[in-house]
Amino acid sequence: MKIGITGGIGSGKSYICQRLKTRGIEVYDCDSAAKRLIRTSDSIRRQLTQLIGEDTYIGDSLNKVAVARFLLASESNAQAIDHIVHPAVFQDFMDSGMQWMESAILYESGINKLVDRVIVVTAPLEIRIQRVMQRDGITRENVEQWMQRQWSQEEIRKQADYEIVNDGIADIDAQIDIILEKIKE
Repeated sequence: MKIGITGGIGSGKSYICQRLKTRGIEVYDCDSAAKRLIRTSDSIRRQLTQLIGEDTYIGDSLNKVAVARFLLASESNAQAIDHIVHPAVFQDFMDSGMQWMESAILYESGINKLVDRVIVVTAPLEIRIQRVMQRDGITRENVEQWMQRQWSQEEIRKQADYEIVNDGIADIDAQIDIILEKIKE
């Protein structure tokens, strides 16, 4: 059985994955995989450079400023990048042999089709905004821009099989225990 973990930016997906790792569950990180593949895949590098321009890479590193400018300029630009990167990540996950994956854009990317069950990690909006501002050192406006590019928590919650509330109050480990028991059934 393949399990997907998702949730909006700042919900605490990475923290939940760390808690799972202490239980011996390795989770494929789609975001890290995408960054690795963008850096190491000649095919992706060639396609992104054709799409965005010669300043897409500086040496072996992605020019994040140029890519972000292109990405945020229009929805069609974002989709064009997604059509290059997402299929490579999908294949990499399947090749990994791992059963668990984490993706902030599980539904938006279509990678949810590769999993049997989905866990959504949720947190109150203000907590999410503060977490991202502190973690990334960016403005509230930047965080809200990124949030607008993702499905809302409510949309994801409706699609998911299980929910972990990560509000700093609810017992994370107890919630994980309940979900793991349900998955075993």
